[in-house]
Amino acid sequence: MKKQFFSNEKDGFYGTYYENPKGANCAMIGLFGDDPNDFMAKCGAKWLHKNGVNVMCMSPDVKNYGHVNFPLERIETAIKWLKSHGNKKIGIMGMSTAGMDSIVAASYFPDITLTFGLTPSDFVWQGFEQGEKDGCKEWPIPDASTLSWQGKPLAYMPFVYAHPEYYHKIEEETKGSGDITRSTHLFIDSEKSREHTEEEMIKVENIKGKLIMVGADDDSFWEAGKYVRRMDKRLKERPHECDYEALTYEHGTHFVLPETMLRKALPVGLKFVMKFIFKAAKDYPKECEQTRKDIDRRLSAALKQWVAE
Repeated sequence: MKKQFFSNEKDGFYGTYYENPKGANCAMIGLFGDDPNDFMAKCGAKWLHKNGVNVMCMSPDVKNYGHVNFPLERIETAIKWLKSHGNKKIGIMGMSTAGMDSIVAASYFPDITLTFGLTPSDFVWQGFEQGEKDGCKEWPIPDASTLSWQGKPLAYMPFVYAHPEYYHKIEEETKGSGDITRSTHLFIDSEKSREHTEEEMIKVENIKGKLIMVGADDDSFWEAGKYVRRMDKRLKERPHECDYEALTYEHGTHFVLPETMLRKALPVGLKFVMKFIFKAAKDYPKECEQTRKDIDRRLSAALKQWVAE
């Protein structure tokens, strides 16, 4: 794949541009929770190429998997570059924590006219780092948000647990669950501890064009299905311009990704790996596969229509 690299220092954002080898005049920003040059990002780019678009994969910085006051201006800068280099339309696709990031970005920037939020929350979270600290692989950052705008952290839901209890709670819930990671209590307990403020809720009603939100009720990380239904309710109660689909599935795990995208990552042994990572995939393999295939059809159809319009 033809690539072009961007750095925060030189270009104002960290990313890799994967130009569609067949040519395209629309681009998707890919937030795959990975470094833009990691394997999953490349698989995401290939899947998007198949659907007729160029791809700009982005992340905070080189091999940086944390989410601490990420400046939305970096996405704005990437949009400007894409528009000045032959892309007439800009979309965004995010998965996991970046599913939230993608929806927030779309609510800020009207140039984004196609938004895929996979496992998004309907609120902004407290910032967190990943790596190794005091035997913990993840920890919350005091007084920090996941995202920032104009130099200020966005309003966020604080986690009820501080370091190191935060990660210990994840370990406790994961133990014996059959999931490689289970962290739903972190979010459930944090939501119970205080009511959400309107400031920290994502203004999905500001999103333009087409919006697709996807969540499964058996997500082992957070209550993605519930969050998608709340965004559906918010949109029904507020004036909005976007055409949206709020897709919730009983079975699908945290990996509510297009089936053929995952097949690019794991052409052999996908079902085995899914069963190893998620108990729901072990208990309901056919249902989870059908969910991924349905998502694949819907996202591919949305891309085809968007490119053609």
